[in-house]
Amino acid sequence: MKYMLLMHANKQGWDDMPKTWSQQDLEVMVKYMHELDQDLRDSGELVETRGLAGPDQMKTLQAQEDGEPIITDGPFGETKEVLAGYWVVDVASEARVLELAEHISRTPGPGGRPVNQAVEIHPEGVAPA
Repeated sequence: MKYMLLMHANKQGWDDMPKTWSQQDLEVMVKYMHELDQDLRDSGELVETRGLAGPDQMKTLQAQEDGEPIITDGPFGETKEVLAGYWVVDVASEARVLELAEHISRTPGPGGRPVNQAVEIHPEGVAPA
């Protein structure tokens, strides 16, 4: 089965990361993610993965009835969580995708402590006929 795993970040934490995480902590976190990606490639389970640019580089577009869309920079001001990255995996079971989501949730943060972030798990759907 194919699943999409979505990793969210707290917007305030994202904005504060360069000030509150040491260079070593950032390197450990990135290494952890690269190793996960390589393990998934090696097992043949990885379909696609991407880390996304920060909230300061995103845009939001909403179509309007008059035809002119509203485009804003960044997330809405009241946004607390932003999408940080995602994986699309093709795994043998739901148990395996739950195992992967837990591994992602335990990404190391400052001092190597797991950040224990929420990971959304979406099974691939089928379009209505």
